[in-house]
Amino acid sequence: MLQTLQDKFYGNFIEKDRWEYILAGLGVTLEVTFFAVIIGIVLGFLIAIVRSTYDKTGKLKILNALCKVYLTVIRGTPVVVQLMIIYFVIFSSTDISKVVVAIMAFGLNSGAYVAEIFRSGIMAVDSGQFEAGRSLGFNYVQTMIYIIMPQAFKNVLPALGNEFIVLLKETSVSGYIALQDLTKGGDIIRSQTWDAFMPLIAVALIYLVMVMIFTKLVNILERRLRSSDH
Repeated sequence: MLQTLQDKFYGNFIEKDRWEYILAGLGVTLEVTFFAVIIGIVLGFLIAIVRSTYDKTGKLKILNALCKVYLTVIRGTPVVVQLMIIYFVIFSSTDISKVVVAIMAFGLNSGAYVAEIFRSGIMAVDSGQFEAGRSLGFNYVQTMIYIIMPQAFKNVLPALGNEFIVLLKETSVSGYIALQDLTKGGDIIRSQTWDAFMPLIAVALIYLVMVMIFTKLVNILERRLRSSDH
């Protein structure tokens, strides 16, 4: 039994340097996740500002309506379909990097969820904080920057951490546009060796380890935030 496992390990990863598919795929997965997170944060933050401003003041009506359409479409359709639409429809006639397409697709998808996380954090801040800002002579923008957003950001950091963990796992569908991410790397090995167990289990374990690391970091962050409240 042990010899069989050793032979399978050698055939799947050592022979012909097939482990390089896993390593290269891991790099692509982390690259896509990192830049998609940045897009998601920036886009989500801007949308949250627009929506919360409309909820509190009634201003930015047109922008709020556009944001609601975006949120409805993005949250109402699967991310893999969005990925394929961007690659096979929107950029079908252009020579664009698959990595860039994946970053755009996952960034746009994440932005919709981050927007609602940010908005919930802003709306959770007591309305008296706005009145306190006005009493200090701040206008609406200054009140949001100096009083509301620091509190809201602190409240939503754990939820943002969990969203980014979900995003990391969602990138596993990048193979639908033939992007060689971590999952696709394992599938390439499977297609060469005709052994599904070893490469797919290896991919699953790598995802599991990354998620456990990020979950630990989120838990540490939550504890520090709670301790800072005392």
